[in-house]
Amino acid sequence: MVQGLFIVTHSGLAMVGLSVAAVVLALWWQPQWLHRAEETLFNWLRERQVLISWLPQNTAERATAIDLKDLPRAQAAVAVWLGRKYKIAPEPLAALVAEAHVLSKKSRLAPHLILAVMAIESNFHPYVQSHAGAQGLMQVMTGIHAQRYEAYGGKLAAFDPITNLRVGVSVLVDSIKLKGGSLEEGLKFYLGGDAVTDDGGYVAKVLAEQARLDQVAAGVNVPIQ
Repeated sequence: MVQGLFIVTHSGLAMVGLSVAAVVLALWWQPQWLHRAEETLFNWLRERQVLISWLPQNTAERATAIDLKDLPRAQAAVAVWLGRKYKIAPEPLAALVAEAHVLSKKSRLAPHLILAVMAIESNFHPYVQSHAGAQGLMQVMTGIHAQRYEAYGGKLAAFDPITNLRVGVSVLVDSIKLKGGSLEEGLKFYLGGDAVTDDGGYVAKVLAEQARLDQVAAGVNVPIQ
């Protein structure tokens, strides 16, 4: 009986060894299989946020532009209008418009408010940097908010449009909370913290742009000037 068990176990291990050898040989002959297996595993880990500190979202694989046909009519109209006004291609703007609506549900900020902040802060140019060090679409102070970018791979993610948008919205939400829920005071704090005494018309500009976007989404013919 012991000898039979040894033979069965030995044969089983031999089969495992042969199977492993066969897999290694197959991957050696077909390296694209290994690449596909790695990609599948990494995507599985990302979706479940496993070890996200060293396995951030692969933004290079994410589309930064979408077809206008894939948006609801009102959102597409907003993307086209913003593209005309700020001289930006409508397809990447469409991706930002769609993301603003997603973030709106999570943050309880109006989607057009989010878009208005981007408009006033950066004119929708994702690589803008201010003298003070504010970077990207939402002009986030990367040095101050570096920790918020850790989940996205580090502070250089500030120049990824969607990442900057997400971080900027989180900063704005915290600014509004810090100011007791006041949108106007939260926007001032977002602009420059407690050091801001005169916002130079910043809040009025943001709210005016939001109002224009509301009209565009409603089907009103709003001039871009």
